[in-house]
Amino acid sequence: MQSLIRRRSALLAGSAAALATLLAPNLAHADYGDTDTNGTVTDHGNITATAGVQFDKTKNGSGSDGHPAGALKPTGNWSPPPCWYEPYYTPAQLKASSEQVWGEQSPSWEWISKQKAYYADGEPYTDFNMAKTGQGYWWYGYSPPENGGLPGANSCTDAPFWVDKGDPVPTDHANMPTVDELAQLAYREIRIPTGAAAVNPPGSQAVRIPTWVWLDPAVFHPVSVRAYLPDYNVSATTTAEPVSIHIDPGTPYAQTFPASGDCTNTGTEYKPGDEGDPPCGVVYLKDTDGASYQMTVTVTWKITWVGTGHPDPQGLPAGTFPHDQDVVVREIQSINR
Repeated sequence: MQSLIRRRSALLAGSAAALATLLAPNLAHADYGDTDTNGTVTDHGNITATAGVQFDKTKNGSGSDGHPAGALKPTGNWSPPPCWYEPYYTPAQLKASSEQVWGEQSPSWEWISKQKAYYADGEPYTDFNMAKTGQGYWWYGYSPPENGGLPGANSCTDAPFWVDKGDPVPTDHANMPTVDELAQLAYREIRIPTGAAAVNPPGSQAVRIPTWVWLDPAVFHPVSVRAYLPDYNVSATTTAEPVSIHIDPGTPYAQTFPASGDCTNTGTEYKPGDEGDPPCGVVYLKDTDGASYQMTVTVTWKITWVGTGHPDPQGLPAGTFPHDQDVVVREIQSINR
């Protein structure tokens, strides 16, 4: 597996010889990996280790059903964590990485001496905790490459710290993957099914004939992602569920139902014999003269999560996704002919 680029400060916080960016060692890392139905964590087909935050995406929108999947736009000013700490180095990996840095000319001898005392010479760690191999990880700050330049992306700069497997996630560092933070990391991985809204009449629409609009539940269904740290007994599952739609008919020559275009649910499927104004839909007042209107149906997805110690659903900001579809409108006489 290819190495991951880590945004880093020096291994000892506050060092004047801070190294801005280093190439991480070749360790199997499970960030943004998937879990198959057998529980095996994979990342683009490669089996990965248990270091790092992992994601089970088996219930996420995938596009495998013929409908593409897309990322939600959270409402308001909410955004997922730009960086976080996670189990990253084994004792051997931190030792190899540190000794490589110590052998370079750029760090000062004073800085190297402090490093050696802290991690190798018993003040407080001895030989990078090699004696505890398999019993825990050195935790380190991580920011996804695509977060470069975002506010806070470079704020996870604490020196590596040791956490035994099974211990609670430490809270003495900011941006730790506690259960609520895992829920937010799962949110950033949510991919919702996309596609055109169902309409009736199907095909071309007629001037002044109601067009019913709704979401097909076979396409637009709840999806979820689980984020977890398997060696630390903490996880959170974030779920997105479509709850309402907004209709923009694409022309001022139309009347929406309700008048605001905001349907309080995902529409009502048309049934033969239904008459009158649609509970969720549009009436076009002018034909498209051989062209088409672009109707936009924006779906709002409710976001909730449950996790370790939190069995009752907790809320996160809703997300939206617009779906554009072309609508041809003709005079009724033309359709009859």
